[in-house]
Amino acid sequence: MKQSRFLISGGGTGGHIYPAIAIADELSTRIENNKVLFVGSSNRMEMQKVPDHGYDIIGLWISGIKRKLYFSNLLIPLKIISSVIKSYFIIKKFKPDFVIGTGGFASGPVLYVASKLKIPTLIQEQNSYPGVTNRILSKSVDHICVSYSKMEKYFPKSKLLFTGNPVRKEICISKITKELSLDFFNLNHNKRTLLVLGGSLGALKINEFIELNLNYFKKLDLQILWQCGNNYINKYKFLESDIIKVKPFIKKMNYAYKAADFIISRAGASVISELCIVGKPVIFIPSPNVSEDHQTKNAMSLVGLNSAEIVKEKDLNIKFNQVFDKIFSCEEYSLKLSNSIKKNERPRATYDIVNHIIKFLK
Repeated sequence: MKQSRFLISGGGTGGHIYPAIAIADELSTRIENNKVLFVGSSNRMEMQKVPDHGYDIIGLWISGIKRKLYFSNLLIPLKIISSVIKSYFIIKKFKPDFVIGTGGFASGPVLYVASKLKIPTLIQEQNSYPGVTNRILSKSVDHICVSYSKMEKYFPKSKLLFTGNPVRKEICISKITKELSLDFFNLNHNKRTLLVLGGSLGALKINEFIELNLNYFKKLDLQILWQCGNNYINKYKFLESDIIKVKPFIKKMNYAYKAADFIISRAGASVISELCIVGKPVIFIPSPNVSEDHQTKNAMSLVGLNSAEIVKEKDLNIKFNQVFDKIFSCEEYSLKLSNSIKKNERPRATYDIVNHIIKFLK
């Protein structure tokens, strides 16, 4: 039986890495004789997260352009050339049957070379506003999987497949109990729990706001499970207590989601897809430091359906408590948000993407 070989590239943040891992897991489950190899950016989090899930990964010397004037920006052309050449040799040696990109800088050279070598290619765009890498790649790849409508504004309509975003299998929370999840984090069974997610790298403004408002949350008799990010753990670890659990990164997200009664989160497309499956009341605090403010657009796609609330970073000190009080004090409204966001889940996204890959290979 011929072995099917898949090259997957995506990284930089969890929003690119975890969809890639979800696709790899589904391919491994559905195709008996297969080999998956990842390509990422050297010194980025995928170099650790991908091996943690049992896959091999090769790093490229590649990064994005920084908005401010940095000397490292002068190296970008050299990094691109170096990464294109290395991608060529990776592909020639690995001989993939299909190449998949989920965004991030490393996916650019890999998908570009694969398309030039006439190897079947697919990119998966998570956001309502595509990243620059995927917009460039859209001209040369074969298929583009998207999660939002009206994406023909950015991509060739003939290549579009509306699938939704791949979600990690372990996000399923129906198989575990809330009591088990609370015990996992040493949380109190008799208190309601606020889960704070600032993204895989952490969010400075959210962290600062939580620290300044701990007394507000304590007065509501809440306990907090707080993912502050690896960049900030040394700054906030001292706040750990019986009712405040501070984590650099939460690996068992299914336990965290199950334990939560309320969630504060960034609005990356991948976490939004997870939250639609989880079905808990959410306040989105979009990052303003992303291209075309796409996290706000992502969040508003749910806010417009009365499925979530939104507070912008600049309005945290003015509006957050009012919005949270509304959710916290009104069980009927909280339940309405939970039921509404659940209607937007697309649990078959990974299956549908892999289904298309399998059909194409046949």
